[in-house]
Amino acid sequence: MKPKFETVELLSPTGEVVELKVVKRGLAQARPEPVDRNKPAWIKAPLPTGPRYQALKAMVRELRLHTVCQEALCPNIGECWTHGTLTVMILGDICTRACKFCAVHTGNPKGLVDPEEPRRVAEAIARMGVRYVVLTSVDRDDLPDGGASHFAATIRAIKERAPGVLVEALTPDFQGDLKAVETVLAANPEVYAQNLETVRRLTPKVRDPRAGYEQTLKVLAHAKKVRPDILTKSSLMLGLGETEEEILEAMRDLSAAGVDILTLGQYLRPTPAHLPVARYVPPEDFKRYEAWGYELGFREVFAGPLVRSSYRADRVFLEATQR
Repeated sequence: MKPKFETVELLSPTGEVVELKVVKRGLAQARPEPVDRNKPAWIKAPLPTGPRYQALKAMVRELRLHTVCQEALCPNIGECWTHGTLTVMILGDICTRACKFCAVHTGNPKGLVDPEEPRRVAEAIARMGVRYVVLTSVDRDDLPDGGASHFAATIRAIKERAPGVLVEALTPDFQGDLKAVETVLAANPEVYAQNLETVRRLTPKVRDPRAGYEQTLKVLAHAKKVRPDILTKSSLMLGLGETEEEILEAMRDLSAAGVDILTLGQYLRPTPAHLPVARYVPPEDFKRYEAWGYELGFREVFAGPLVRSSYRADRVFLEATQR
């Protein structure tokens, strides 16, 4: 089945209406694999509710923010928002890549960037009263620096407008452009993160061809080398068909790259057209992997079926800084 493109209209900074063709929920395809079996009991997350969640939801809509919590269909949105942690996605909601696990729209944004977004995001963060913000973005391979300068401008704007808020920068790999990594680091986020996502063998199957296992490790190692005072972080999804030996190899590779914080979570198929779940990893296995991480020297390891790279990032940061 060929990808189904839809036309969307965006307003450029000059006021011009630009038409873009995108694939909603990513460049998924029909797959012969059966739809995932029923999820085990430990996978179920509580429905998002409560006054703080509802207030943040209304404000996100009012301020026209994109959040990974919503775009990526995260099961933890209620818990994180209730605890005052938000993951804001900048640089639009159209990604130039097509990873097989991701439900974010795929297309070519044609270089469109909203120059007012850093100010608008900073104002929104100040109004929301959140304590910790994870700032992330779609991949923007259509921009010369991959969006690094926009990332840095947004971090600086948040720190100026809401100086008490801690900022985690969960960045793209910038196609391995280390100068772009340095641009983001110069804005002084508290945490610099880039996700390895899966083990070496499965990377070509799971991630877009422009991503790479070694490329991510190089980005993380360079970030720690340039700014050893900034915590580095990465994440692995489990349940895609990896072996325990491969999980341990990936953890060792991340440790060798100087990564401080590691999160491990269960891959959940966002739609039947994305990669199927090969295994639901039980909680006791996650506990063993967490112990492996501490043995390898990570400052903080957060592992569990519903853990995501940004899940309770405020708590993970606090625990990492206390070790």
